[in-house]
Amino acid sequence: MILYLDTSALVKRYFYEPYSDDVLSRWKSATQIVTSFVAYAETIASIYRKKRESDLSDTLIRKIADSFHQDWESFIRVEVNDMLNGTIDRIVEKYPLRGFDAIHLASAIVIHERLPEDFVFACFDDRLARAAQSEGLETFPPKDETSQ
Repeated sequence: MILYLDTSALVKRYFYEPYSDDVLSRWKSATQIVTSFVAYAETIASIYRKKRESDLSDTLIRKIADSFHQDWESFIRVEVNDMLNGTIDRIVEKYPLRGFDAIHLASAIVIHERLPEDFVFACFDDRLARAAQSEGLETFPPKDETSQ
């Protein structure tokens, strides 16, 4: 399985949150992990935001950041470039997404077109998940079509 992680799913690898165990299980069974280059800034910002909000130790944050940096090297990373912009244009015309969410969805679509077999888009934003489903992507966690 190819597992695309947006940042909301990716941070669950480094902080125990609802669905962290499920994300880790899928991560372990994936043949490839994919994300966008924007996930780097989003994830590092999340790590340090959680430090400030939870008063986590510098040592722990360094370990988490080091783990992320190590994982980052193994990911397929989708560049934000002019080729991706055409897909982004189409997506933002169809769905009310924030900028980075549009980048994640466009990145997933481009990778799914190239590697269509057993592809899962993991995210924990309902609006983004509904847009991904509308684009034909399997999402995790599965979203009920009627959820808000």
